Amino acid sequence: MKKHAVSLSPNARLVLEKRYLRRDDFGRPLESPADMFRRVAANIARADLQYDPKAGVAALEGQFYEMLTSLQFMPNSPILMNAGRRLQQLFGCFVLPLEDSIEDIFEMVKQAALIHKSGGGTGFSFSRIRPKNDRVSTSGGIASGPVSFIRVFNEATEAINQGGFRRGANMAVLRVDHPDIIEFIQAKRIEGTLTNFNVSVGVTDAFMRAVEENQGFPLVNPRTKAVVKTINAKSLFEEIARSSWESGEPGMLFLDAINAANPTPLLGAIEGTNPCGEQPLLPFEACALGSINLSGMVTCADEGYAFDWDRFESVIHRAVRFLDNAIDVNTYPLPQIERITKGNRKIRLGVMGLADLLIKLGISYNSGEAVLYVDKLMGFFSQKANEASIKLASERGVFPNYDKSIYACTASQKYRNACRTTVAPTGTVSIIAGCSGGIEPLFAVAYKRNVLVEEGLSEVHPLFVEIAKKRGFYSPKLLEEISNEGSLQNMRDVPPDVKKLFVTAHDVSPEQHVRIQAVCQKHIDSGVSKTINFPQNAGIDDVRNVFFLAYKSGCKGITIYRDQSRVSQALSLACGCAKNTAAPGE
Repeated sequence: MKKHAVSLSPNARLVLEKRYLRRDDFGRPLESPADMFRRVAANIARADLQYDPKAGVAALEGQFYEMLTSLQFMPNSPILMNAGRRLQQLFGCFVLPLEDSIEDIFEMVKQAALIHKSGGGTGFSFSRIRPKNDRVSTSGGIASGPVSFIRVFNEATEAINQGGFRRGANMAVLRVDHPDIIEFIQAKRIEGTLTNFNVSVGVTDAFMRAVEENQGFPLVNPRTKAVVKTINAKSLFEEIARSSWESGEPGMLFLDAINAANPTPLLGAIEGTNPCGEQPLLPFEACALGSINLSGMVTCADEGYAFDWDRFESVIHRAVRFLDNAIDVNTYPLPQIERITKGNRKIRLGVMGLADLLIKLGISYNSGEAVLYVDKLMGFFSQKANEASIKLASERGVFPNYDKSIYACTASQKYRNACRTTVAPTGTVSIIAGCSGGIEPLFAVAYKRNVLVEEGLSEVHPLFVEIAKKRGFYSPKLLEEISNEGSLQNMRDVPPDVKKLFVTAHDVSPEQHVRIQAVCQKHIDSGVSKTINFPQNAGIDDVRNVFFLAYKSGCKGITIYRDQSRVSQALSLACGCAKNTAAPGE
């Protein structure tokens, strides 16, 4: 296959060298970025031979290779790390079940350790575990409750470095009607606690109604199904909002909205998600992720840039095939995971680089025009991903659990994959692709990304530099001021229309953040990863109102972050001042 240079930023090359490229025993890279992309393309393309021994694998490998090296599409980290290597574990997202027994809990600690070692992240619902001080009949003792076992999982994760690539990540979910819900809500108020876990409250429609009507809400022992206490719903909701205001956690998962979109309800209810919360999965289910770089879907026009809808459609079709193939060549850590994952064949194709795309098109992220454009864009994205899955089904057959799915009675929806679309945070893969993360606005025009290297990765947005030089207001002094400030809004030397275009996360109102998430969720069959940013002076009432807005807008979950509510953060200004946090990488 033809080899050509890959255009990567210095930060992208640094990330690849430190975490992704195959290395010798001394840590020296044994492959170039182009070699890595070739390894991945060849490995994923070979899956076609399982369906047709005479398949044109070389041609497909070339298509995959071109899609990767052009940075138009990027799969999740485990695929880049492990495809074509001994480990061959390609999935980033797993949900493991937890039953109310010591034997089951510690078996899952072991399985989570193996998944983390291979590069995956795990999610758990702790809702089935009996509450603290409940009776343990076998020993005559009393139970320690779900939060104590979250700590066990956290310490196990701390002990495991994922094959030298990255540390494990987890999601803990507890239903809002669990008797230990207050302890769970407050579990991460002190920074440095449960550092390997994100936590989210599993909220029901019944709870949200009780909050609105200021009613009592029953807390139920999952072992006995008995109501052990009735609590004021509004007070409980206040505790969730206060903890999120103080530390950014817990997030909220709207369980009824999630299960209303469950494509295989006959196989069970969805109780948990992956670490970033956007992949609702059944017990033992796993999935691979991939994201299309929207900023690479443009062509140069007379007056700037134009979106290339044909290119977008072509990449969507190739990416769907890529992710479907990954299911077949993956090495599964457990037979139960292989059975349910191959039975449903869920793929999670997403997008990244939205903020960059809007800048190229001259649309302010913080505008009604942005909401309308994203609505059109994501509607097209979903439609073409669905068409690609239907086309694959005509070649390879529907997913094995199709007869148990919501599509079984709809002859026109013969999908190869039970789910097709998502929006992931993208994390380090957006660094590799050289674009903004997921559907987030710019964090800042200049900042440091405090991951992988202690000194941080300095970044200045190239489109801003390009425009500033073209229009004559560029200067090193201006960049220094922006590095210290982050936002352009107080920069006197920057024209108003440029300020409007280069809005950052804290220039965007929390309500606009939610509108962008909600309009994406309208078209996405899985979940949407999005951080709702608040200024430092925001009040608890502001958080509470946005929670309700997300719920009423049809979101499946919500994560908020108030500026400077944590000391340690993934992103900071170039001066080192903490300004924001980013969702964990996929």
